[in-house]
Amino acid sequence: MPEFLLIMIRSVIAFVLLLVMARIMGKKQVSQLTFFDYCVGITIGSIAASMAVDHNIKISDGLTALLVWGLIPIILGYIGLKSKTFLTITDGKSDVIIENGKIMEKNLKKNQLAIEELMLLLREKDIFHIDEVEMAVFETNGQLSVLKKTELQPVTPKTLGIPIERDHGPTIIISDGHIMYRSLERLGYSEEWLVAEVEKQGAKNMEDVFLAQIDSKGNVYVDLYTDELKQAVVQQKPLVASTLKKIQADFESFALQTENPVAKNMYTQQAENLQSIIENIKPYLK
Repeated sequence: MPEFLLIMIRSVIAFVLLLVMARIMGKKQVSQLTFFDYCVGITIGSIAASMAVDHNIKISDGLTALLVWGLIPIILGYIGLKSKTFLTITDGKSDVIIENGKIMEKNLKKNQLAIEELMLLLREKDIFHIDEVEMAVFETNGQLSVLKKTELQPVTPKTLGIPIERDHGPTIIISDGHIMYRSLERLGYSEEWLVAEVEKQGAKNMEDVFLAQIDSKGNVYVDLYTDELKQAVVQQKPLVASTLKKIQADFESFALQTENPVAKNMYTQQAENLQSIIENIKPYLK
């Protein structure tokens, strides 16, 4: 067998096994990378690279080594869930670096953290004065968690006792010209309403839309494939048609949301009447 073909086969085998192991070991290997996880990751990568290009290493030996090093963090992680002491041995523990505006020099030296490095971590948190810090904790993954003093923390509506409407966050309702019908239905909007909103922002049809998002207040953001379309002046007649379609879609949405039979019947009747009006005046709105 040609050498390049053998290297290709070994590389594919190593890649597939690494992919499987990465999925099994989970997101912690990336999101909460401790020193132990860092060492395991480097070792596994080195074994996979050696197995791919070094013909003196049997594929079976390389696979065995990868499996062993892949199972080690999984087993230790499971034991760590059961024993806090064991978790401290493998991952270490967090240390308080600053308390009540005072630097804990012993813990700073224990973690071999220079004052310049500490200030760098604080500046990343937009803190330039030590006395602004109520507590700073050096985590096991090398990150610095900071709690500002109470008087320096930002004011929030909860602090002032102001009730606010809950925000479900922006939701994608059109992606690459395709409507996300499940998201649209979950939020209680109709396709006709969406079409009207998209037309308001310069799109002629859904195929013109690259991305569309909607927030909790019903505001729609539309990004078009052709940026020039976004800047086109919307004519008044098509705008009237879009507005009428939106009102008609709102009536249908209200009819679906209400439990009152009288109100449901009224909204449905008004939606049908408005649909009839739209059909009658459509020739004059082109």
